[in-house]
Amino acid sequence: MIHLWQPQVLLHVAVWGFVATSALSIVLQGSQGLGLSRLSLPFLIGTLFTGNRDRASVYGFTFYIVGGWIFAFMYYLVFSSVQIPHWWFGALIGAVHGLMLLVVVLPILPHMHPRIATEFDGPTALRRLEPPGFMGLNYGRSTPFSTVVGHMIYGAILGAAIPSALCY
Repeated sequence: MIHLWQPQVLLHVAVWGFVATSALSIVLQGSQGLGLSRLSLPFLIGTLFTGNRDRASVYGFTFYIVGGWIFAFMYYLVFSSVQIPHWWFGALIGAVHGLMLLVVVLPILPHMHPRIATEFDGPTALRRLEPPGFMGLNYGRSTPFSTVVGHMIYGAILGAAIPSALCY
């Protein structure tokens, strides 16, 4: 029986977690570059730690990659517990993950983030970032679509890359 804490499992999940996070980044940053969305998760994460916009992107991307690894291990645990390591199941988990981000996390972010204005109070000298709004719609009409698709690709990669032998 193979367990998460064995070196080959840790390495496998870490490598594919990085690949999946890279794919998610390509989709989200690509949609931003094409003008479909203004959502930048690394930037939002980075501005939690600094008000310097340049440093925020670097810090945020670092934490974003680490978060991608953490989520990859959580996906692995789900695959192991239900014993369904398939790309379609990973895509399903990714869709739920993306919807949770859009419906739960982004709307409450202004109430926890020191630099995001709330929809009720508006911007201040310290809170200058626009609030994402419900499903991130303040960042563009295509934000929900690109976010869910990106997370589905993330999950599908993990579901396809984590072989059944590692889950039983």
